[in-house]
Parts: sequence; C-alpha cells; structure tokens
Amino acid sequence: MPASWKLNPRQTGGLIGAVFTTLLGFALLNLNLPIGKLFLHLSYDIPFLLRPTQPPDEVMMVYMNDESHQQLGLERAPYHGPWDRNIHAALIERLTAEGARAVVFDVVFTGPSRDAAADDRLARAIKANGRVVLAADFVSAGFAGADGMQLVKPYAPLRAAAAGIGVSQVRHDDDFEVRRHYHGSLLETPPLLSESWAAAKVVGVPVAQDHRARLTERWVNYYGPPMFLPAIAIHRAIDPAVNPGVFSNKVVFVGAYLFTQFSGDRKDEFKNPWSVVTKGGDAAAGSQRFMPGAEVHATLFLNLLRGDWLRRSPALAELLGMLLAGLGFGYGLTQLRPLYAVLTALLAALAVIFLAGLGFMQWHLWFPWMILLAQIFAAMNYAVIFNSIQLYVQKKLLEQTLSLYVSSKLVKRLAADPEKARRFFKPDSAEKQTLTIVFTDIANFTGISERMDSNDLAIQMNRYFQQAVTNCIFAEDGTVVKYIGDAIFAFWNAPEVQPEHALLACRAALRFRDQPPQYMNGKLLLTRIGLHTGEANVGNFGSTQRVDYTALGENINLASRMEGLNKYLGTTMLATGDTLAAARGRIVARFCGVFRLKGFERAVEVHELIDSAENAAASASWRDAFAAALELFRKREFNASESAFRRVLELRPEDGPSQFYLHKLEEFRIDPPFQGWNGEVKLKEK
Repeated sequence: MPASWKLNPRQTGGLIGAVFTTLLGFALLNLNLPIGKLFLHLSYDIPFLLRPTQPPDEVMMVYMNDESHQQLGLERAPYHGPWDRNIHAALIERLTAEGARAVVFDVVFTGPSRDAAADDRLARAIKANGRVVLAADFVSAGFAGADGMQLVKPYAPLRAAAAGIGVSQVRHDDDFEVRRHYHGSLLETPPLLSESWAAAKVVGVPVAQDHRARLTERWVNYYGPPMFLPAIAIHRAIDPAVNPGVFSNKVVFVGAYLFTQFSGDRKDEFKNPWSVVTKGGDAAAGSQRFMPGAEVHATLFLNLLRGDWLRRSPALAELLGMLLAGLGFGYGLTQLRPLYAVLTALLAALAVIFLAGLGFMQWHLWFPWMILLAQIFAAMNYAVIFNSIQLYVQKKLLEQTLSLYVSSKLVKRLAADPEKARRFFKPDSAEKQTLTIVFTDIANFTGISERMDSNDLAIQMNRYFQQAVTNCIFAEDGTVVKYIGDAIFAFWNAPEVQPEHALLACRAALRFRDQPPQYMNGKLLLTRIGLHTGEANVGNFGSTQRVDYTALGENINLASRMEGLNKYLGTTMLATGDTLAAARGRIVARFCGVFRLKGFERAVEVHELIDSAENAAASASWRDAFAAALELFRKREFNASESAFRRVLELRPEDGPSQFYLHKLEEFRIDPPFQGWNGEVKLKEK
C-alpha cells in the first residue's frame, strides 16, 4: 500500500465507527428487533404530542355505554349481547330527521333478533336514511372445522337496505395502536371495503371512488387523545329534545364504549399516540388511555375526507438517510475532540428533530427519525469512548516519552497541559530561554572500561545512568537532553519554567557527590560536573527522520568546558559565577578564580560547589584560607600566596585548586605574567 494511503489510528477508528453506526441503523430499520420497533413507533407517535389539537366538526360519535344500558332499561339483558334494535332504529330516525350526512355502525347485526318488528323497523329506518353503512366482521372458522377466518355479514334484510358494508376489523401493531389504514381486501368479489372506506364512498369522498386507490399506503393522522372526537351517549342521542340539530350534516359513527361493568370481556379498544402520556380512567378529563374501535374508524374516515392522512418517507430515502447518517456521523464525530463531538451530535439531533417536526406539520410526512437519533448518539458515544481511549493511550505514551527526559513530577505537569507537551515535541520549533546547563563525565572512563566485556559494560553503565538520572537529575526536576558516551547533558528551566533553576541544578550536582559509591572494573567511578547559567536556543533540532529536543549556543559549550576544567583544578563540581549568582546565596561555594578558556573571548568566574547553605560552617575554615591565598595570588604577591596555599593543604590535604595554583606559581617564576595582569588564568587546552 502506498504510504499516502495508510490510515492513522483516528481514521481507522472513524471507519470502524462508520461501519458500526451504519450496521446499527440497518438493524434497527430492517431486522424487526423490539428496540427497532420501539424507535419506529416513537418516530410516528412523538410529533403528535407536539402539535396543537383542534376537534374535528365533521363527525359525531354515538356510544352504547353503561349509562345508556341503565337508562334504556336493559339491566336484564347482558351488555355484551344484542341491544334492542328499536334503539338503533330510533337513532337512525332522529339522524335522518336532522339531516346527518351518513351513519356508520361499528355494530354487527348478525341474523334476526327475537323481535321481528324491531328488525323490520330498523330495516325501514336504514332504507329511509339511504346513507347507512353497516359492519361486517371476521370470526375464527375453527369451530366449523375450517382454517383461518370467515366473514360474518349483517342480517340480509338490513344489508339489503344499507348503502354500504364495511369490515369492522383494523390492523394494529403489537402495542395495540393502529398506525396504518386498512381499506379492505381486493380478493373478494365484489371488493371488500373497510368501514372507513365504505363510509367515504357513501359520502362521496373522491379518493374512495377508485378501488385501486386503496392500494396506496396511508398512515393514520390522529387529531387528539383517546375520546377526543365529539360524542354523545345513545340514550341521549335518540331523544330529539337533547341538543336538537347536533347531528346536522355530520357523519355519525355508532359503536360500543370501552368498558362495562356487565361484561368481563375485553372490548374493542386501542391506543393512540397520546396513550403514553395519559394515565387513564377519566374520559371527561381527557385522560383516557384507550379509544374505542368506532373512534378509530371515524379517525380513518376523517383522514380520507380531509385528505390529510400521513405518508411515510420512501424506503430508498430511509436507506440512504441511514447510510449517510451512519457513514457521516460514525466517521465524522470520531475525528473531533470529545467536547466538539458531543456538541456536533446535539446540534445534529436538534436538526433531525426540527426536520421531523417540519415534515409532520407541513407535509404530513413522517420518517424513522428516532433511528437517526440512535445512530447519532451511538456515533457520539463511540467517538467519545474511542477518543477518550486514544487520548488516554496518547497521554500514557506521552508520559512514557517525557519520562525519558524529565522527572515524574514534570511529566505530570506537562501531560496535564497537552499544548505545552506538543510544543516539547514540535519539529522545527525553538525559542531563546535562560537555562542552567549541566554536563557530567566519568573521570578516566576510557582507562576504566578498557578490556571490559561489552555486556558487562552495558550493565554497569545502565546502572550508573539509572542512579545518576533518577536520584540526582530527576530528583531535582531536571531535563535529560542526551547521553554522550559516559557523559550526561541536562538542563533546567525548560520545557517547564523553573524560577529557581540554578538552585535546582546545584542541588542535583551535590546529589551526585552524596550517592553510594559505584565501581567498574574494580575502580571507583568519579563523576565530574560542570554548570553554567545563560541563554540558549531550546527546541527540536535534527533531520526529517530524527529530531532531538536539545539546546544550542555558546553557553552550552561553556558548561561543557566547566566540566572539563575539573580535571585541571582537581575538583568534581564547578560552576560559573552566573550560576552562583542565580542561586542567590543558597549554595556554599568557593571562588576558584577567573579563567580564560580556550575558544572563549571573555574570562569566566569559576566556583567550586561545596555544600548547601545550612552546612556552610563545616567548610568555613579552609574556604576562608583558600580565599585569602587566592586574593594574594591575584595581587601578584606570589611568595605570600604560596605560603597561604600550603596552609590550605594543611587544613585540607589533596585540595585540588590549591595544588593547581602552587603549580601555576612555579610557572610564573619561570615566565612571569605580563604587566597589568589582573589575576586571570588562561588555559591553552580544552
């Protein structure tokens, strides 16, 4: 694969997120999963709850309820049994007199009743009205030895008088909510119509005049919660004195009410979109959870009459939307930081909700927007989890990398500030910064390591570096720049600003002195250290294949020269006057003179680190003696200074700087310094 085609971890994670989110949408939309059904149902139901309601005035419901059962003196007749057909005849007679537009019975009049006169009266009333639709019903045919269902039609004389017949069944979902229109079957001859379609045909609704139009998928547009349509009990409906003219030009639907104390059987009852927010019990208060089948038929009829049924988005559009959401959000959110991913997902969710509401309100269109929301929030959670894990891994890798350079305390501070940490590793970036630079070196390392086995040498050096870095440099929050053979290059005040960087570097140098002794090849390892404080260019330097975080400049070289000066002065820790000045008197040191080092134009004050300030008294006597001897040397009082340096050796045998100056005095006897000499010592070698 060409290098340009290789994916980084975020891109790979984005592709995984895209596949995951797309498969989730496909499963919810197509695999008939319970959660998928729930999202589909909610996509259909929720917009109803946000829409203002207005009761339709084209229909009127007439219910056969408990109160009517009592008021009409039917206590001895079972509620679930046939009602006296004189009641239905009286109702039709009033409806005819008041000019009702049509009458639709969600009641199946099967066979003759016990009262032939009532049957005859009902038939005459139906015939006189001329716009009555009667219900047919599908019942199980199992009792007759046949499989499936058989159609029970109305009593023949009534059927002959009716303007139309419609099936009372509706098709409900698993949660007993009717969401799709059922317009009957084309398999019957003549075609079998639903109650709503038969009523629409009788009334003359244009769409109902074409049987082929029943093949169009229509979704129910509910106008309000259960029991929302205007209604009246049948015992009041047959009394002409009650609300005269109330049925004028109305299509009247007649059916049983939901519950009755006279029958334990479940009645023809269904949920609608408002059922989820109603508690049930009081229809007058608008809190009824279920609606009668008659009200469902009336709602379906109103959809046909008004032409405001709902449409579902085309399957291809839903598939494309699901694919775009899965690929777009599954991949796109993964490319964002968690906060931006969450904000983007929330904005996208609001946009989807807005489009769902707009389509529902303006165009009577609904689509499975809850599945899109599920995809968006799944993609958001995936993106947050993926990026959180990636950030955690990156942080750990960053901490691991930083730990190679700086102390654990600095690692935590840098890792807590990703921007600062990125600058630490940013290529082609540098800045001027005042540093305290430290160079260390093992005295006579070449001689010590001669003829050592390579593995043994590696083990010994790693042990040495571990102790030097962990116990000395990192212990004082220094930054290890690199290892140069047996030498260590480190500095303070970068990448983290450290106001007391000079003091920290001096303390690290003193820690070298206090470490347990280490031996290599049977010889004691002696570390020489040079310190200097000055400005340097700090940043990442190198090639396109490799860069190092380091510092460049004259002051880096000066620190290195200070380390090398130790072998001439017989010391182990030398610092420039710049470092001692920056340490602000908190380190005990002795002034070793002014030196002009090879390759440097300016002379440098050199100090030997002795101890921390609290231990000054222990070395005061010999330090004072050395200071006096050095002062005599700088004043060209060479005889007196020689005696003074010898007194220092009495106080501190093997004192390297005293021996150095005694040797220098011997040179001056042979080759005295020039006239105007100010006490500087010039070194001709590095």
